[in-house]
Amino acid sequence: MKNVLITGGTGFIGSNLAERLLNLGCNVKILRRTDSDLRAIRGIDVEHAIGDVRDASTLSNAMRGCDTVFHTAALVTFARNKRALQHEVNITGTRNVVQACLTTGVERLIHTSSVAAIGYPPIGELATEDTPFNWGGQSGYKFSKHMAEQEVTAGIVKGLNAVIVNPAVVIGGRDIHMHGGQLIKEVKKGRVPFYIDGGMNVVYVGDVVNGHILAAQKGRTGERYILSGSNLTHKDIFQRIAGIVNGRSPFAKLPIPLLRFGAKTIEKVCGLIGVEPFISAELVAAAGSYNWYTCDKATKELGYTVTPFDETIFAAYRWYKENGFL
Repeated sequence: MKNVLITGGTGFIGSNLAERLLNLGCNVKILRRTDSDLRAIRGIDVEHAIGDVRDASTLSNAMRGCDTVFHTAALVTFARNKRALQHEVNITGTRNVVQACLTTGVERLIHTSSVAAIGYPPIGELATEDTPFNWGGQSGYKFSKHMAEQEVTAGIVKGLNAVIVNPAVVIGGRDIHMHGGQLIKEVKKGRVPFYIDGGMNVVYVGDVVNGHILAAQKGRTGERYILSGSNLTHKDIFQRIAGIVNGRSPFAKLPIPLLRFGAKTIEKVCGLIGVEPFISAELVAAAGSYNWYTCDKATKELGYTVTPFDETIFAAYRWYKENGFL
């Protein structure tokens, strides 16, 4: 792994990955659109290839001379009116990346999937890489990530040397759109008065980056590896964040049916006025579930390690403060 291309290099995971690979002595090139927001890669001296995963010709040009490709590009949204675009980027884009890797002779592809592409396990169990996808097609984002994995698998059948990694909810620096980091912002500003039943898995972006690199170095072709962190209830997450950032903890539990009703109402109103909803029916479809995962496979086969939750939150909070996001 010497000459590397990162699709989605201006994004959250891609930017952190670019910085780490540069520090390891790799020659790093990122694929980005002409209108990409460059704030996440501020201070990172990488080569820029202008293109789009939806444009196969730009992919082939960008990959020439590269031995390794990290495909981190994806559209993360839970807005129903963006499903067509999301599928075009996440599914068709991945198909284009796979074909370009085969055409240009790339030695290894690391595909950034998500735990969203993994199904939910029986109650009381942790999801593993072998937990079958059972969300159905009602979830646009989850389904798009599931289908993107199928594109990678199809490429492997044709001879592609590819590994899939599945990060959980990622938190850390360079998250300029504050996807996972929105939790920190809202708690800090005291805008989370309620919590809900259930829980999720939170992972530090530095661990996810390490997992990508370890997968490139040690991952078995055709395998997927969950890159997860701490399994916590929603209540615990909010309370611990509040303690770390001097924010305000939620004081009451919100019933799941009321949450879902509110999400549907907000989504309809936002649709009428033409703005993207901050919460949607799809986003809360799994509310109340314990979306917990184990990274035992990545730990045993790759040497993957996990940063404690409190350290993860503090590192992200410090970056947001230093860069004017909070």
